[in-house]
Amino acid sequence: MSERTTELFELTRKLVNLESVTGHEKSCGEFLFDYLQKHGFQVEFQPVTEGRANVFARLGKPDVVLSTHMDTVPPFIPAGEDDEFLYGRGSCDAKGILAAQVVAALELKASGLEDFGLLYVVGEELLSDGALRANATPAGSKFIIDGEPTENKLAVGTKGNLRVDIRASGKTAHSAYPELGESATEKLLDILAEVRKVPLPEDPVMGRSTMNIGFIEGGHAPNVIPDSASAQILFRTVCPSTELRRKLEEILQGRCHYEFVRDTLPIRTEALDGFETEVMAYSTDLPNLTRWGRPLLLGPGTIHVAHTDHERVLKSELINAVELYSRLVRELKNRI
Repeated sequence: MSERTTELFELTRKLVNLESVTGHEKSCGEFLFDYLQKHGFQVEFQPVTEGRANVFARLGKPDVVLSTHMDTVPPFIPAGEDDEFLYGRGSCDAKGILAAQVVAALELKASGLEDFGLLYVVGEELLSDGALRANATPAGSKFIIDGEPTENKLAVGTKGNLRVDIRASGKTAHSAYPELGESATEKLLDILAEVRKVPLPEDPVMGRSTMNIGFIEGGHAPNVIPDSASAQILFRTVCPSTELRRKLEEILQGRCHYEFVRDTLPIRTEALDGFETEVMAYSTDLPNLTRWGRPLLLGPGTIHVAHTDHERVLKSELINAVELYSRLVRELKNRI
């Protein structure tokens, strides 16, 4: 095993073992700041909220920036490994990716390449507040290479993300006398039944939109008519959400309280000759990093094991990703 491969696996394990569930990224950011500064990069924090900050590192004036997120979904799962895989929360999404980018950057630096950067943001898993903060102070780069699990394929597009939270209200009563109450749960179920019938748009390149009712809550006890009930719905969109939002508001207005919590646009990303390509059904930070240059998306790992209790990444994909990130940076700099 080469020295760089050893460093790659060790860095991935260290990052996975730093608990950084969204909102608790501080220790991971501090580790990256020190690590990159020690290796000769000019490093700065970009404060986002109290105790949370993005990390931006550069050599010279960056034309190309490698980027991903340092936060994870809960719960924390420590690192593990066998001959084939590295395991743990973030091993796939996205700390293995982050490690591969850092090792690629070290190789590029050792070869004498300059004028590139690294951007590691907080909050991608919830509201992209780290990306929004970074977009307020772009570095002048022409290209940004975002890292998400694509099985090392170069994505040609990612779906958008529209989340709507719904809360229905009613009146409590004893369940033996339902006529004295007003069931918020029944109201919510009627609304959700109509939402499920809304036709979802399709796109010849991006595919079809999808919907997931991911969370439902309501009531107090089986013998009490519930006075409140809520749901959270997430749409994966393939076009701007204007028409879908209009249809949803036709259903929701006057029947419940609702809020569009997140609306991330689908995005088409750059393709290069010689790279295997695919459309990704998930959304990323890229729609909120528009001022950092033309977007590309590539990373080791499969999204199918991200956010699961068996999250893992192939060691062979991590090694290959280092080469791919180095190649992308060089090819893009040659275009400038």
